[in-house]
Amino acid sequence: MSTKKRDLAEAPPVLEIADLSYVIGGRKLFDGLSLSLGAGESIAVTGPSGSGKSTLLSCVLGLIKPDRGSVAVTGTPMTGLRQAGLARLRAQSIGMVFQFGELLPELSPLDNVYLAALLARGGRGSEVRERAQRLLDDLGVPRAATSQELSGGERQRTAVARALINEPALLLADEPTGALDSEARDRTAELLFDLPRQYACGLLVVTHDPAIAARADRALHFSAGVLESAAARGAR
Repeated sequence: MSTKKRDLAEAPPVLEIADLSYVIGGRKLFDGLSLSLGAGESIAVTGPSGSGKSTLLSCVLGLIKPDRGSVAVTGTPMTGLRQAGLARLRAQSIGMVFQFGELLPELSPLDNVYLAALLARGGRGSEVRERAQRLLDDLGVPRAATSQELSGGERQRTAVARALINEPALLLADEPTGALDSEARDRTAELLFDLPRQYACGLLVVTHDPAIAARADRALHFSAGVLESAAARGAR
């Protein structure tokens, strides 16, 4: 094992979920759910609509408070933080990739990424813009006056660059390939699941697509409010 891989294996989890329970509308979405994700590792979570995939991400982001259990990002409990602390932790430690990219269409790809750095850390100047442009170049995003000139796959790669600009320990992706055609879907999935090893972060993806989930180091499936191995489920 290389030194880098050994260091990642020995590092504390970037995401630790323990005994999570959450009831909404009289229905129990989570029932003692637990999950641990390390740096350099990817996990994909599948499940039918309404099973709790997006709600799980909201709990990790601190947008929803569970009825029981805990969520910790880089060792910091999300459930014990005030709003200002939550916002700071999200900005500095978590990167988010949405299904439709959620870019500002009137801004260039570079300005979309640069803006994320300004909002999170207040960083300004040529150094931050150069880092943003390097990320876009590395991810194969062409230079354009506005992001609406880009293809769907290029917009998603811009969204990935925006998620990476603040060097987060944890990347979250909510159906990141759901709005793409098959070719762009495969290219985006290949890019996403290479990120943990390339940037030493943890990646949690929720998706309805088992083929996308199969690319992760671990594929899990929602079943009766808990997460089980997709491989074990398929063996039944």
